[in-house]
Amino acid sequence: MKQRRKNLLKYAQDIDCDTLITFEPENLFYMTGFWGEAIGLLEKNGKTTIIAPELEVGRAKEESVDCNVVTAERGDGLITSVMKKIKKNQVCTDCQNYSVMTSLKKSIPKIKSSTEPFYNARIVKDEKEVQILKKASKIIDEMFEICSKKMKVGQKESELQTILMTYAMQQEMFDTGYKSTLNPLIIAGGPNGALPHAQVTNRKFKKGDLVVTDLTLRYKGYVSDATRTFAMGKISLQANEAYEIVKESQKLGLNAVKINVDCKDVDVACRKYIEEKNYGQYFIHSTGHGIGLEVHEMPTVSYRSDTKLKENMAITVEPGIYIENKFGIRIEDSLIVKQRPVVMHKFTKDLVTI
Repeated sequence: MKQRRKNLLKYAQDIDCDTLITFEPENLFYMTGFWGEAIGLLEKNGKTTIIAPELEVGRAKEESVDCNVVTAERGDGLITSVMKKIKKNQVCTDCQNYSVMTSLKKSIPKIKSSTEPFYNARIVKDEKEVQILKKASKIIDEMFEICSKKMKVGQKESELQTILMTYAMQQEMFDTGYKSTLNPLIIAGGPNGALPHAQVTNRKFKKGDLVVTDLTLRYKGYVSDATRTFAMGKISLQANEAYEIVKESQKLGLNAVKINVDCKDVDVACRKYIEEKNYGQYFIHSTGHGIGLEVHEMPTVSYRSDTKLKENMAITVEPGIYIENKFGIRIEDSLIVKQRPVVMHKFTKDLVTI
């Protein structure tokens, strides 16, 4: 935790700040070890304070590392407590709320809103974070094994989700709380698979379906993300061809991941191959993204990204082909960047036919 705080202050200094205030639970957890409703304060001498409502104080004291925990009233009381503690410091906060920032500026005129110090510190994982991500990925592999044994024609997408989430929770792995979906998983059979972020429905799997199974779950705070696409019996020649193209594209993308390589070069490696096979128009999203305390965090693995990969970044590589009203295919792994990347998922990428 001490090194994380040093990193946070280092990146704060890069934008001429010496103190950090966090309102976001992910950044609070990274800074303190506590995930909850509270405000975190990191001062230039390394002193770390959690300002929390009374209902969170007990847990904050138990779970945080080397923090002073202060009780305050919810809402405005928390903000008032922050303002009393800091007056003249050069402050950076991740707060994006206009009314809260307006209140803070009355007492802390040199405050600025920026997520940069937080994301720049979090983008490279420490060894503890890597080990948690590896464990999370192992559990997801076990869930793919369950898919290969429990999926069947006539089963609803929602029924498979229930089976998988029951196992996940038994392993202390939980929903990410991702705001853009109503479901913990993506399980999309047949034409539903053509929607990259399909909602889970009561549609039953049919013979000839491809089923996109995207498992994105949180373990001890950290998110692992992997996708496999299964076949329900014999599939069409086009679907089989497209599957092999995505599989080869993903392999090329993984091989492109190296320290100091541009993220956009990984995207190009995947995209160029799919385009050469005349399916480029059906690859409709970026090749990947960073993972960690959020489902999508820095870096972005996209043709628009100018970020260079660094050792111990955690990213996904996930090319796909989506043909409207027919099928979708995505193959995704989470990996740790090394000179030879550590792919954290071992479940086969050969087409598994149920």
